Amino acid sequence: MSENRRQDMWARAGVPRRQLLTSAALAPVLAGTGAAVAHAEPTAAGGKDGGDPVRPVPTTEADWRGVAQALGRPGNLIRGTYYHTAFPRGDLCVVSRGVTVTPGLALGSHVSFVRYSDGSRMLMGDLVVAEGELQRVTDALQAQGIAQTAIHKHLLAQTSDVWWTHVCAHGHDEVALARGLRAALDHTCTPPPTPPVPLQPIDLDTAGIDAALGAKGTNNGDVYTCVFVRRETVTDEGHILPPGLGATTAFNFQPLGRGRAALSGDLAMVAGEVQEALKALRRGGIDLVELHNHGLTDEPRLFFTHLWAVGDAVTLAGALRPAVVATNVVPSP
Repeated sequence: MSENRRQDMWARAGVPRRQLLTSAALAPVLAGTGAAVAHAEPTAAGGKDGGDPVRPVPTTEADWRGVAQALGRPGNLIRGTYYHTAFPRGDLCVVSRGVTVTPGLALGSHVSFVRYSDGSRMLMGDLVVAEGELQRVTDALQAQGIAQTAIHKHLLAQTSDVWWTHVCAHGHDEVALARGLRAALDHTCTPPPTPPVPLQPIDLDTAGIDAALGAKGTNNGDVYTCVFVRRETVTDEGHILPPGLGATTAFNFQPLGRGRAALSGDLAMVAGEVQEALKALRRGGIDLVELHNHGLTDEPRLFFTHLWAVGDAVTLAGALRPAVVATNVVPSP
């Protein structure tokens, strides 16, 4: 049957012309053998109404006093745009591959808050929970309207069992969001904050690590950390994520003595980068832990692979470099 005759037949049956044109356009796609899927061309990430994405607004630490009070501990303002609070799980005794894991290596819960130009606020973070805490924390998050965007592990062969749950929420009251998170944390044995102590030199060749990775790291007390951020503008539910929030590649080196380190971290990738980055890690002798998403509505869609290795710290940094080069990242400012 010709296409014109088919359209005439359906028009007499009362089918609207717009639907006829849509069916005609899809006919070549659906005519082949087996199932076929038509993919729309990718578009720039926009706001919920399809307009421009919503931008974060600058804040000061004073703007977040209510959040600090609700969380029961102080945080710090990152680059004038998001307020970050850490909850290190120093109460947990976790051993992975014979290494006693410090809080800085892989046991740090954390949450960040952002204010936006449309008057909304966002909470985004990652909670470290013992296996016996996970279901109670989940129930509390659900009761508070805080979404879990991922539940998985970051370590291999660990004892005791620990899980990581990524969280996100949007609202118009940052204090209410903070209280909701605190209600979930109260179902864990997360210890209270401790007074800051002066940083001691870390027992690693940090200059060698920096040179091998092509980035300047930071002494965080128990680990040396190197962070990279995605070059793209990344959005969540149409809201722009400030650089360094929710879209980072981070590597932690925990000193083991004589220049050796335990390496834990994750690599942020878009889909087209995943296979080359994973191959590069394995060529460097880096163990892969998991491949997954951390968010539900991020654009572009990001994938993260968590990794592990033990060895000479500078050699490990050099092994990471090809995987970093395979992704669209730059050192964190």
